[in-house]
Amino acid sequence: MTRSDALERAREFFSIHAWHDAYDTLVAADEQTPLSASDLERLAIAAFLTGNLRGSANAWARAHREFLRNGDPVRAARNAFWVAFVLIDLRDVAGTNGWTARAQRLLDGGAHDCVERGYLLLPTALRHAASGDPAGARSCFHQATEIGERFGDTDLVALARQGEARALFSMGEIPSGTVLLDEVMVAVANGEVSPLVTGTVYCSVIEACHEIYDLRRAHTWTTLLTRWTEAQPGLITFRGQCLVYRAEILQVRGAWPDALDAVQRAQEWFAHAPADPATGSAFYRQGDLHRLRGEFAEAEEAYRRASHWGYRLEPGLALLRLAQAKHDVAAAAIRRALDETHDRLARSALLPAYVDIMLAADDVPAARLAADELGRIATEFGAPLLRARATHAAGAVHLREGNTKAALAALRTAWAAWQEIEAPYDGARTRVLIALACRELGDEETATFELNAAHWSFTELGATPDVARVEALSRPQAAAPQAGLTPREVEVLRLVAAGKTNRAIAADLFISEKTVARHISNIFTKLDLPSRAAATGYAYEHGIVAPST
Repeated sequence: MTRSDALERAREFFSIHAWHDAYDTLVAADEQTPLSASDLERLAIAAFLTGNLRGSANAWARAHREFLRNGDPVRAARNAFWVAFVLIDLRDVAGTNGWTARAQRLLDGGAHDCVERGYLLLPTALRHAASGDPAGARSCFHQATEIGERFGDTDLVALARQGEARALFSMGEIPSGTVLLDEVMVAVANGEVSPLVTGTVYCSVIEACHEIYDLRRAHTWTTLLTRWTEAQPGLITFRGQCLVYRAEILQVRGAWPDALDAVQRAQEWFAHAPADPATGSAFYRQGDLHRLRGEFAEAEEAYRRASHWGYRLEPGLALLRLAQAKHDVAAAAIRRALDETHDRLARSALLPAYVDIMLAADDVPAARLAADELGRIATEFGAPLLRARATHAAGAVHLREGNTKAALAALRTAWAAWQEIEAPYDGARTRVLIALACRELGDEETATFELNAAHWSFTELGATPDVARVEALSRPQAAAPQAGLTPREVEVLRLVAAGKTNRAIAADLFISEKTVARHISNIFTKLDLPSRAAATGYAYEHGIVAPST
């Protein structure tokens, strides 16, 4: 086959989106005679879509030099932008800044009214976003959109418009941002943008939907992304990230084996693209799933691998430490993570875990502040999943503060929300707290029904640590007929006899220390006992605590 024939085949493969074949054929032709600038652009795109990010950056750099040599500074600037675009994914900050500056210099060197000026606004917008200036980011993205529309460049319009939507989200303008995202996705779904930009926008939009807790849209766009990737032979980039998004939705919906399968397949795809920074997200999701199943060693290893890729480990690692009863370690980690996080949406991802960990560490005031903040964010953004998490957190704090009726009202609202969202694990967690609230109000029968329902859900899910906790809470209470103790007082007496402090008892039973003290006072009065030591003796004597324990 002549080189000319090879190039024609390569271009045909490229046109039908057979990316591996296009890449291999272009590389073979390039080895015979260096490719032209236009064919180097094709090589760069094919390399990118087959997961070879470094090779993609090198090909665009070569195309840049060829266009300069041919006296076309505008096309050279366009290719410099794409080099910077890839280097962002490779986390090469210096390289990204250098290539962006080079592109800008080329355009500033002449009176070029061109669409490339719009592309060069995108890195500036991203810098504004990264520095906590969403308004500045929105302004740059909006300018880029206007330039893209003026030149009829659908790729630039799609990239800029989704960026503006995400900036609006950070500013709390969820409805306006959502309208922009939907508009972008119409163009993407209709095939109006290039494959490279299609995949990029799909992933960014789905990520944004997860950030604002819009699971319905996330599910819709993940389904379409899956179809798009599967229709293209040889496409590697975007497949792994698509599976991670799918795993997150499956996790919420309680399909944990399917979610684990999705992240494992994602890791296999990422192995073909070893520079893909999204690899860390697959290992983090795997760590979360193992943690929920009580597979702590596996979770530890998955989080370690996520950290290797630079992925932030909170709240997952802190929740693992909580599950391991390392309360101080968990508290230190989640406090540090929250202190470092200023964006409201990013904080909302940490606050539910923060509430749980602070309550376990018996820092009820800190839990109250966090629950209140989460409630404000949920009210502002209005996402059903976020509202459910906020209401659950409020109920949990009310319960520990001894405000049982308010707790029960909030928790029943949260449970209804979990039902609507189809989130069985979160719903079961809420039902455990409902049971504790009912028990505190003296309604042991309803408490038993709620615990049984939660136990069934946890068992179906494979949530081993939660199953064990519910079983501990469901153990029949020892009777003390002559004393007239309530089931809750018997429970408290057993823990007193086990040598636990009021703080520890409060944490175990998810009630306030004040409530514990009241129960102990009632026990002392009913049993006519002067001290905790005497109460311990009574517990052993009357079989409330077995001698063997």
